Amino acid sequence: MKNVESIWQEARETLQTLLNQETFDRWIATIVPVRQVDGEVVLGVSDDMFREWLTINYQGLISSTLGEVMGEPIRVVFEAGHSPRVVPVRETRSKAPMAPVVVSNQSENTAQDEAEWNRRYNRHFTFGSFVVGENNRFAQAACSAVADHPGTTYNPLFIHSPSGLGKTHLLQAIANQLHERRSSLRIEFISSEEFSNRFIEALKGGQLAEFRAVYRNVDVLLIDDVQFFTGKERFQEEFFHTFNALYNGHKQIVLTSDRPPHEIGGLEKRLVSRFEWGLTADILPPDLETRIAILRKKQDNHSVKLDDGVLNYIADRVKSNIRRLEGALIRLVSYTSLTGQTVSRDVAEKLLAGMVDEEATAPVTVERIQRLVAEHYDIRLADITGNRRPKNIAWPRQIAMYLSRRLTNLSSPAIAERFNRNHATVLHAVSAIEQRMGEDAELRRDVALLERRLGS
Repeated sequence: MKNVESIWQEARETLQTLLNQETFDRWIATIVPVRQVDGEVVLGVSDDMFREWLTINYQGLISSTLGEVMGEPIRVVFEAGHSPRVVPVRETRSKAPMAPVVVSNQSENTAQDEAEWNRRYNRHFTFGSFVVGENNRFAQAACSAVADHPGTTYNPLFIHSPSGLGKTHLLQAIANQLHERRSSLRIEFISSEEFSNRFIEALKGGQLAEFRAVYRNVDVLLIDDVQFFTGKERFQEEFFHTFNALYNGHKQIVLTSDRPPHEIGGLEKRLVSRFEWGLTADILPPDLETRIAILRKKQDNHSVKLDDGVLNYIADRVKSNIRRLEGALIRLVSYTSLTGQTVSRDVAEKLLAGMVDEEATAPVTVERIQRLVAEHYDIRLADITGNRRPKNIAWPRQIAMYLSRRLTNLSSPAIAERFNRNHATVLHAVSAIEQRMGEDAELRRDVALLERRLGS
């Protein structure tokens, strides 16, 4: 039988492939394996704050990873008071105050500042490279207005859409335009995960004053994927005050999410209210004409050019999001570059067969989700939409609501209508399932299985 040290080492290697390096170094690398008793693994951490953070944010992932290593369900418990064996890269650095990206006009700093900007931002993400269609025209216009008049127009600006439709592109386009035209502005673009990680690092290191000095004194704050603020109560408290400081100082705030503010479960009502103070704009999947225009624009970055017939074929068959469109284009361009052969329509069909098959899968509907969940949990379809509330029915009903919100483009009120419930019930169900999945490996497996079946 493997001892706890070897089990943890194997799980640790898997976790390193699943998490970005900064997150792994900060939260996973210092964990100490302590003991394994009766289906429970105890992992040691330095203090109570570290223990609490891991329990809230990574207990589910670590439990499932250890379970895969051991071949059985495992419960993970974090125990404070252990000295770390490995010091994370970021904690070996000096405790100098953090500083935002500030682009100086002084000549001696120009080269250094430009190098730092290029490291943090994608210069190709500009308004000029963003293809505008009916699906995104309003969001693009709002972002352009913000870049022209930060802090005075549409503040805050909240952009929401499913993944892969251009939210991050627009955020960085704002930053790049402001950097080009008003380089003295203090601009900070950051993901919600990195933002919360920096807050925890500042809290652990006694640097909250420095953290606040950075983020409450920027001119423009751009945060990607704020739906991941969910459940982080102390961080939400901190961000509430940061938001107020910036807003009251007429500083620009732009936020993105995969759903509108009022549909983000586990987000404090006062934050939801503030996110809706300004302008909220959505981005929808692009239509055929826009998809063709996107492919032509993306093709400008490659020396190999595909004929219009092939581009039209890609646009007609790959509809879900822009990333998949670009992936299809790159696959065909790479084929020509490597083989020297021209891509015809027939060749494109063969090379993209797998991707096209995925796109052609029957659309996921609430009704289809309800039928599958009822079948999986051996209950009647009528129970999913009915008024009975025993646990064996209420729990599958919440799972069906969660999957409907995750796998369809319907709003919470629209989903609620199909379950004969109200909007608040759907929000509660989504929040409850998200929280429970972090603790329950069996539920995670059930949900993953249902998602795979819906995608087949």
